[in-house]
Amino acid sequence: MNYIRHLNSVFELFTKDSRLNPTHISIYIALFQLWNINRFTDSFYINREEVMRIAKVGSKSTYHRCLRELDYWKYIRYLPSHNPYKGSRVHMLKFGITRGTSTRATIGSGSGQVEGQALVPYININKQNKNIYKHKLPKNENEVLDFFKKEKWPANEAKKFFNHYNSIGWKVGGKITILDWHSTAKNWMLKGEEIQKEKTLHGPSQKRDNLKITKDKDYGQPL
Repeated sequence: MNYIRHLNSVFELFTKDSRLNPTHISIYIALFQLWNINRFTDSFYINREEVMRIAKVGSKSTYHRCLRELDYWKYIRYLPSHNPYKGSRVHMLKFGITRGTSTRATIGSGSGQVEGQALVPYININKQNKNIYKHKLPKNENEVLDFFKKEKWPANEAKKFFNHYNSIGWKVGGKITILDWHSTAKNWMLKGEEIQKEKTLHGPSQKRDNLKITKDKDYGQPL
């Protein structure tokens, strides 16, 4: 895979394609990075939260719309999964310069190739690189304690985090396997800060006696 030629070709297409906006390009670059991590396999599974984090996209609807459009415009092949236990799959179409100075590629493989915009040979996609992320899972509880200490969070919170995710097999929502536990831990910390702010803002109102009931009652008085 000549990724330099690929990027040069796809950037040339980007400059000529008026349909694209910065979000399309940002998502494509995020997918290219994951493709690179997967050693340029012809297809790979993606995690929505991870792609949105890399591409700096905050809206789920925008994310899904741009993926569908990139697929329709033949930059990628997007195979969405409606199974919560199985991620969506992406085929990255290969671009290159084959004739003159024009950007071309082919679809198919062997003698049955058809001239088009992309090359997508189908191979066994189940061989995934398991060591994709440096911080995929913590080795033990001490590693989590060290990380929380570094982030200036209490050890008790680190133990809660470790026990929670260890009990559900290190999966987000009990369904999606965690790809980077450092990011998940930071999200845990952000959620903790939000909860603390809520307690600070609404704590007094929750303790207020809205019914104005007298606590020291004399039950000897007649009704």
